Amino acid sequence: MSATARVLAGLALGALAGLLLAALAPAFAARAADAVQPFGRLWLDALQMTVVPLVLALVVVGVNTAADAAASGRIARRAIVVFIALLAFGALLAALAAPLLFALFPRHAALADALAHAAVPAGVRTAPVGWADALLAAVPANPVLAASQGAMLPLVVFALFLGFAITRIEPARRRLLVEFFQAVADAMTAIVRWVLFVAPLGVFALIFALCARAGLGMLGALGVYVLVECILYLAATLAMLAVAALWGGMPPRRFAAAAAPAQAVAASTQSSLASLPAMLEGADRLGQPRQASALVLPMAVSLFRLTSPVQYVVSACFIAWALGLHLGPAQLLAGAGLAVVISLGSIGLPGQVTFIATNLPVAQAMGVPVGPLGLMLAVDALPDVLATLGNVTADMAAATVVARRAMDEPT
Repeated sequence: MSATARVLAGLALGALAGLLLAALAPAFAARAADAVQPFGRLWLDALQMTVVPLVLALVVVGVNTAADAAASGRIARRAIVVFIALLAFGALLAALAAPLLFALFPRHAALADALAHAAVPAGVRTAPVGWADALLAAVPANPVLAASQGAMLPLVVFALFLGFAITRIEPARRRLLVEFFQAVADAMTAIVRWVLFVAPLGVFALIFALCARAGLGMLGALGVYVLVECILYLAATLAMLAVAALWGGMPPRRFAAAAAPAQAVAASTQSSLASLPAMLEGADRLGQPRQASALVLPMAVSLFRLTSPVQYVVSACFIAWALGLHLGPAQLLAGAGLAVVISLGSIGLPGQVTFIATNLPVAQAMGVPVGPLGLMLAVDALPDVLATLGNVTADMAAATVVARRAMDEPT
């Protein structure tokens, strides 16, 4: 049985047990939830203990990887700019649309009370509400203190400065530092894999406690989360047709026909890398210069995942909706900006491995509790087909934009 199937089995069994107990013995269900939930919190805390070093390492390595890619020529530099622009578009799309979509769905009365019992790290600070506070909080006076308090936005800002500073030092020392941070990321990933081995038990405990308190409302809320995520993945995918037409000068019908084989591979394999040969063939059908597509598309698979910032922002907006919290413009913008940075550093790692490390900083920057993330990890694999479809379509759209001027620029 795959890891995803095991986690989903734990989710289903925990939900069933919690619902049955709530229906048959409501008074006992609350006591049972109190007894079982600490085990779920323990599992979630074990995941969260890797977040600070993993995020720091991923951002530093991501900055240096992007810098190396951009140094390979003008086409590569243009591709990096296009990637960042499209990631920002995806994050802003989610920040604008997700709260509106969640507001369309009724919220179960007991949902907020049940989620209020979810694990929330005591040291994590909520996001500042005013623009002045947000501005002052973005740059840490003491990055070590920010890390110890779980203040992810200033930590990521420090990691960006550190990553760019490393690109300016002597090559041998730079290589040594990048290898060190990559080793830190690999070690944290190994710990996460160990913790995920017992994920079915952790998810069972979390969903059992919540369903025992909220009943079917919790399952309905997770269904709303998956539905909104799917809607925004599809919206981002369709938007790439407009990007290819307006920015890349490619008729939408012709682009869609060329992208269809790669999309079919993406939907069947849920792997952007497996879709790369079909993407290269599609670029040839569009008449793109081979020197451009052969560089941009492998870069896109390595550095660019359009749906990642969408998912991070949607997750935070879901928690806010479920708990009845209001997200202001400053919080949404902070989350969107951080989602772009985090997504650039997390490419190449399995989504289940990095789910907490990538979603927690965005949720924390937006000022929402992060306890429900353990449950969302269990269901987030369900829209993977649409996520891969959006990523592959965005890769080809980015290649189309870059190829428009590739003939005029040396590599």
